[in-house]
Amino acid sequence: MSALAPYGETVTDSLPTISLTVDVVLPCLDEAAALPWVLERIPAAWRAIVVDNGSTDGSPRIAHALGATVVHEPKRGFGAACHAGLLAAEADVVCFCDCDASLDPALLVPFVARVAAGTADLVLGRRRPRTPGSWPVHARAGNLALTRMLRRRTGLRLHDLGPMRAARRAELLGLGLTDRRSGYPLEMVVRAADAGWRVHEMDVPYLPRTGKSKVTGTWRGTWQTVHDMRGVLAAPSTTSTTGAGSVR
Repeated sequence: MSALAPYGETVTDSLPTISLTVDVVLPCLDEAAALPWVLERIPAAWRAIVVDNGSTDGSPRIAHALGATVVHEPKRGFGAACHAGLLAAEADVVCFCDCDASLDPALLVPFVARVAAGTADLVLGRRRPRTPGSWPVHARAGNLALTRMLRRRTGLRLHDLGPMRAARRAELLGLGLTDRRSGYPLEMVVRAADAGWRVHEMDVPYLPRTGKSKVTGTWRGTWQTVHDMRGVLAAPSTTSTTGAGSVR
């Protein structure tokens, strides 16, 4: 089953009705232009946690006015913002999504459904570009290289290390994530695999972000991301689990 659906349409899923509480962590650095659309797409009854990482464009004020919970994380870094959101979360399931309108948070519904049904421990979004400019060549090349290294390290047959994902909060905290830079998303997958988690990948449409990328918008940013993530892959396993996780 795929989560791929026309942009702007809400994805439905045949899995059981979601009865768990859900928080959506949205790391934010100068996303004033994208926030209204992103927050409008958060499913009803879910809580949006916007983690401001030093914005100067009024993003925290806009997020608060639109009903989001705003957390301030002064330490710069994608991982720092994501983890601050995880620590602030209180729901059964925590989702992560970029806050730049390149990904529709409404697409997280089937992700959470998988977790709620117990058929997956971690659900990841595999980005599928809808326009030629959605995913710059240098960013795609870096992602491809990293996923190949990830497969060798964990045995997981994944195709993307995208930011859209969902898992149970308590279990995420139990992974003991330490990276606070660009390696955070990869560290989550590596430690989940080491712990024997069932990892599921779902297609999601990927569109050009609103505004300028702070991470992989340039060759330099992509190189730094690859550098951070290679450090994560080189680290020894932090668990005693011998079997790798599985992809479903």
